[in-house]
Amino acid sequence: MVMFAIIPYLALSAALDPLAPIIAGQLHMSAQTMSLGSGLGNAAYALGTVLAVQLGLHLPQRRMLLAYAALLVVGSVLTAVAQNAAMFIAGHTVQGLATSMLLIAAVPPLAIGYPRERLHTTVMIMNMGIFGAVALGPFIGGLQADADAWRPLFWIVTAVAVLALLLVVLTFEDAPPANPDAPRDLPAIALAAAGSLAAFLGASELTSHSFLDVEVIAPLLGGLALIAGLIVYQYRAAQPLLMVREMLTSAIPVAGVVTALFAAAASVSATALTASVLSETYGPVRVGLLFLPELGGAVIAAGVFGLVIARRSLHYLPLVGMILLAAGILVFRLGMPDSQPLALLGSALTGLALGATVAPALFVAGFSLPSASLPRVFAVVELLRAVAAFMIAPIFAHFAATVTGDLNEGTNIALWIGLGLALAGAALGVTIYALSGARPQTPDLDTFLAGQRPAWYSPPLLSRLRRSHDLDDLDVALPVPESVD
Repeated sequence: MVMFAIIPYLALSAALDPLAPIIAGQLHMSAQTMSLGSGLGNAAYALGTVLAVQLGLHLPQRRMLLAYAALLVVGSVLTAVAQNAAMFIAGHTVQGLATSMLLIAAVPPLAIGYPRERLHTTVMIMNMGIFGAVALGPFIGGLQADADAWRPLFWIVTAVAVLALLLVVLTFEDAPPANPDAPRDLPAIALAAAGSLAAFLGASELTSHSFLDVEVIAPLLGGLALIAGLIVYQYRAAQPLLMVREMLTSAIPVAGVVTALFAAAASVSATALTASVLSETYGPVRVGLLFLPELGGAVIAAGVFGLVIARRSLHYLPLVGMILLAAGILVFRLGMPDSQPLALLGSALTGLALGATVAPALFVAGFSLPSASLPRVFAVVELLRAVAAFMIAPIFAHFAATVTGDLNEGTNIALWIGLGLALAGAALGVTIYALSGARPQTPDLDTFLAGQRPAWYSPPLLSRLRRSHDLDDLDVALPVPESVD
């Protein structure tokens, strides 16, 4: 049920690039309007992570899951039958909103609703399904683009959404609201909505404007400021909707969030930009085939994730993933503009990296807090990851196309930046562990799944550094003893 609910939008997001000109031509949209539709879908995805937490507190959770799945079907049908730009954009926006709400409502119960021995298989299939869909997207999009058609793919997505709805109905067990006495945090919803909408609309305007044009820079910076304001507001709130304070004051969750964000930002340069350069030389099917090893890498990484989920080595997996991501970006850089063997190797390394980084980092953060807080942990991480991944993509694409006037040279520069982001993310994660006194531990999954306490101990953020500073202050405050003859 979870896989069928989440995969359609994620696969479409990865498959849209080669299909965008065909869709825009048949629905009489400009490239800017098509970009605007993608931006609205991504903004809705970011908003849905926060909105689902609020609705889950006050409304029966399983009934809301039924509503989200039905909403996904409605959005999928709208896009498949779209006759104009308005129908397509509305349907894609509804798809983004429903997918993130399903993610927050369905994934945490899936992760903690089974006995410990099932968790290995659960996370393996979930990781394989999510990142496998993303990896398969370019190939599927290339096949449809080569056939000069797009509606068959969208009808297949609709059929998958219908299957998700059917499984929600067949597995329905009514459940009460999580906490009906919790306050309704309307300011948090408003900040998430306004911030996501402004930031993604600003980024989508890069299709027809320069970065410093007011149509781009004003909403982009304003939206990021509102999202930052949401984080600060939730950190200081007495009864916050999201677990920002608990996450940002604890070392291991911060390291996990930082790793996920840097991986999302860096991977953009390794996939979308490289695909755009390769499409100058090869057709859409060939480009899709060059990225097909990414699927194999994602499957292998999912298997490794399932093996280490209950072991101390789980802490090391995101670090290994960041190193593999850096290696993949470097291989892409060396293979530009048209080396097929290096493109195949780079895509395989990138698939391994994404499967070993984002989901493991999510669980590293989640295991550091009580299991009951998992939906709110996932919401924070997915909100920030959506901003890092979906908003960075058009910025990198614009940079590559305009920084030198030559797409190949601009992409090479962007790849170097992506390589720096991957290495910086790995270094920051290790530094946070070291300066906080955090250490890899074997998760106590029995007590975590029982809701008794976190799976391991996470020390306060930078506690070792602060302890050293406090000792220095203590030395200054102590009186110096007089010498004794």
